[in-house]
Amino acid sequence: MVSHSGLITIMDRAARKAAPRLRRDFNEVQLLQVSRKGPADFVSMADKRAEQTIYEELSHARPDWAFVMEERGDVAGNPDKPRFVVDPLDGTTNFLHGIPHFAISIAAEEPRPGGKWETMAALVYQPLTDESFWAEKGRGAWLTDQRLRVSARNDLSEALIATGIPFLGHGDFAEWSRIFGAVAPGVAGIRRLGSAALDLAWVAAGRFDGFWESGLARWDVAAGILLVKEAGGYVTDYRGGDKMMERNEFLAANDVLHSKLHKLVAGALR
Repeated sequence: MVSHSGLITIMDRAARKAAPRLRRDFNEVQLLQVSRKGPADFVSMADKRAEQTIYEELSHARPDWAFVMEERGDVAGNPDKPRFVVDPLDGTTNFLHGIPHFAISIAAEEPRPGGKWETMAALVYQPLTDESFWAEKGRGAWLTDQRLRVSARNDLSEALIATGIPFLGHGDFAEWSRIFGAVAPGVAGIRRLGSAALDLAWVAAGRFDGFWESGLARWDVAAGILLVKEAGGYVTDYRGGDKMMERNEFLAANDVLHSKLHKLVAGALR
């Protein structure tokens, strides 16, 4: 067994404590499809219950750390200490429709000069498959105790690329369409599975060869970005820079494919 820090142990324990209720709720949500309001309200409560469980576990272990959470928002802590960034249910729409593809995402970020934050530990946990993707800065990315490496494919024609498609009131569909039009003709396939956290974890695991999406929240991507980087990949904004969070643009792949995808994306947006 590969050893990891106590911090990863804490994050993994918190995710696993929230997981059984999420699994039960997922099995029950399909029984609620009789009304439009019923399932959506139920899933919202499932989301909040999972977040509460994770918050209680993490805050007990690190009582002076701050939190950035999807449901609860920001919780203040010691500004000189790290903070947790939590998405208790990434893939909510999948969950609502009974599609078994969603995850818990937890990142630990440390404060840097200029008010910036840098992810030092990451966990993406899939409750239904019991897959725990984790990474620590400088120590690599792992699936339980198996070392992860990004795909070694160099040819776009063999590459499987993940994305997120803008939908009702979310994202710039015209921009996405231009990128899709530039990328799709040259790759082996494009997938939209509905969980950015798992998309990035799968890039780290070499299941996907690349990924692009915009309009994501910090809790969607903070853990996944570190997973890709520690698995030997690159994550940038659409311009090839490091302002992913500021621009809300995310492009991930291995070094060779990233360069090729970046040229296509940048060309599409000129």
